[in-house]
Amino acid sequence: MKQRTITLAITGASGAQYGLRLLECLLAAECKVYLLISSAAQVVIRTETDLDLPEEAEDQEAFLQRLFNVDEEQLQLLAKDDWFAPPASGSSSPSSMVICPASGGTISAIAHGASNNLIERAADVALKERRQLILVPRETPYSQIHLENMLKLTQMGAMILPASPGFYMQPQNINELIDFIVARILDQLGIEQDLMPRWGES
Repeated sequence: MKQRTITLAITGASGAQYGLRLLECLLAAECKVYLLISSAAQVVIRTETDLDLPEEAEDQEAFLQRLFNVDEEQLQLLAKDDWFAPPASGSSSPSSMVICPASGGTISAIAHGASNNLIERAADVALKERRQLILVPRETPYSQIHLENMLKLTQMGAMILPASPGFYMQPQNINELIDFIVARILDQLGIEQDLMPRWGES
């Protein structure tokens, strides 16, 4: 079976834990991941988690490969201006992209076709090629601008999957709330998961 390839972007919204847990699950499912971390996301990761993320991109890639026990064939960290990376072109970009969490600024840029960096360009490619694009906003409340941008992207074929965990599973800790959202993302990607049972399952 061919290895599934996913582009995962982590941007500067609060909720870095969602993106990192999703990365862990994708790698555990033996997916190949092209990872993009915005400059703001690096600040958020250092603020919201206990990960001592290195400053330099090459060191970050090696750090994450060690953390998740994978090699460069399975996890590649791409620079924001790497225009020769596979996600930058419709001829070789992966069939699915997830932005988790997705900041309001990133959503706005994608909705208006800015393509100022690789995250925005990769999302633009996903839209123009009619490929799967999942955006996970973690913002509250939403302004009219946020809502209009999300509606525009939905109409273009993107999926808006807010980081709004449910409580019907009676979560016992924060990790279970994170897993609720990550499980829903994996379901949309068609990747088997046992983080959370689906509704009606015991």
